[in-house]
Amino acid sequence: MSRDDCIEVRFKLDWPGFTLDVDLRLPGRGVTALFGHSGSGKTSLLRCIAGLERPTLGRLVFKGQTWQEAGRCLPPHRRPLGYVFQEASLFPHLSVLGNLQFGQKRSGSAARVGLEQAIDLLGIGHLLDRRPDTLSGGERQRVGIARALAVGPEILLMDEPLAALDLKRKQEILPYLERLHDELDIPVIYVSHSPDEVARLADHLVAMENGRVVAAGPLGETLARLDLPIRLGEDAGVVLKATVGAIDTQWHLARVDFPGGGLWTRDLGIPTGRHVRIRVLARDVSLAIDEPGQSSIQNVLPAVVEEIGADEHPGLLLVRVAVGESRLVARVTRRSADQLGIAPGRPVHVQVKSVALME
Repeated sequence: MSRDDCIEVRFKLDWPGFTLDVDLRLPGRGVTALFGHSGSGKTSLLRCIAGLERPTLGRLVFKGQTWQEAGRCLPPHRRPLGYVFQEASLFPHLSVLGNLQFGQKRSGSAARVGLEQAIDLLGIGHLLDRRPDTLSGGERQRVGIARALAVGPEILLMDEPLAALDLKRKQEILPYLERLHDELDIPVIYVSHSPDEVARLADHLVAMENGRVVAAGPLGETLARLDLPIRLGEDAGVVLKATVGAIDTQWHLARVDFPGGGLWTRDLGIPTGRHVRIRVLARDVSLAIDEPGQSSIQNVLPAVVEEIGADEHPGLLLVRVAVGESRLVARVTRRSADQLGIAPGRPVHVQVKSVALME
């Protein structure tokens, strides 16, 4: 990453019983997820980037523009960013449109374009005359995100925007967040402790624990690491970029192709040629030495074992395999790995029981 296309972040923040100490170069485009358990420092880092915290040591360079370093610190209102909190916190005495217009005087000539684009991206045109107390939780959060976008920010910071919503409202708002990912031309830093949200939205992953970065890199590469310090348990697995290659109308299936092979999954009505991402969990991948015969598992691919790592359970292992240019992770018992002679370099066949397809 060139200096003009990245975000340089170096902060140290000391609190009683907790220290945030990070040194990162983040991509200047796409969605970067700050991921970790509660108390890992994700929100503290986000607030430092926004200028809402004064760290002991701080340096922040956004695409070549110095926002903070020794002797220089732009206040929050002078940083061209939008901030989305866990709760939308809309002004109850203003309509939705009034909330969106609030604070636009600072954003200059780009304000109106930002407002119109935000209304369209979040699908809230029909809500403009309503008051916040008449909105559902998902609608309020969509308005809150639109308000952050309406000022025409150069970066969007999102602090667990789905944390306060129930499952139904989360499912309602996720497609809009995916649309932001696809259509926004500004970087997004997204705080979450949900593997599902990270898998659907992120391009780059920063895993945090106890105030420090324990892993960082492109999403697919980082999730495929068997030494990822943050254990994901049943959520361990990989995310692959793929293309819908074929539709089987008789059986309502779609084939998604990726560098190394193709996998059949449920047809969700996505047309052929569309770029998608797929999530394959380690619990849904098994290994065989010989090519399996007739089986209910339709997805079988040749692969080569790359690495073996410990799982959280003492009787299980995680095995990373190369399928062409792509990587999958399988969870197997130690006994089966021993009986099959699983070792780095061993050719195997992977059987994939289930694939989660995400637009």
